[in-house]
Amino acid sequence: MKRLFPSLPVDATLGSVYRAFPAKLSPLSEYQNQLMRGESELAIAERELIAAYVSGLNACAFCHGAHKIHARAFGIDISIMEAMMDDLSSASIDPKLKPIMAYVEKLTHTPTRMTEADADAVYQAGWSEAALFDAVQVCGLFNMMNRILEGTGINEYHLDPSTADPKMLEELRSETCYSDFGKANGLTD
Repeated sequence: MKRLFPSLPVDATLGSVYRAFPAKLSPLSEYQNQLMRGESELAIAERELIAAYVSGLNACAFCHGAHKIHARAFGIDISIMEAMMDDLSSASIDPKLKPIMAYVEKLTHTPTRMTEADADAVYQAGWSEAALFDAVQVCGLFNMMNRILEGTGINEYHLDPSTADPKMLEELRSETCYSDFGKANGLTD
């Protein structure tokens, strides 16, 4: 960890940031919960895969590691996520999902260069506007979260996603895991 915020502990995590700045972050966990666990055409596993992918594109080790575990909790193999980071086009993911991943990759790297063709590729794969909007929201949320973590100096993740224990995976499957995490770390409604 970089010591950008001396008030944070040496081994700070996202929970440390929540506890340090609860007034501004309280609305965030409920939004995260609605977006990542609420109703959507995109499965929870797909939304978590987007979160891990965007975080990997941003080289945010904390979020990339954490959301690899979230995606794993919903059945996504770690090797698939690693293959996506190496080469999205050859990764073994559902071909229907590839245009969404290409969209969020472009939105992450070059947001002012989005085109109708980018959206059309998503629609031609069979996704609705609502699904694309959910993908855009997940992309936007994790671009923001990556910057909150990197901006506060939290640039390491100490758990190995491939060895997360069954209890942790079960907790991540909860419909309220994001708001529960916020509440456990000092955020209130």
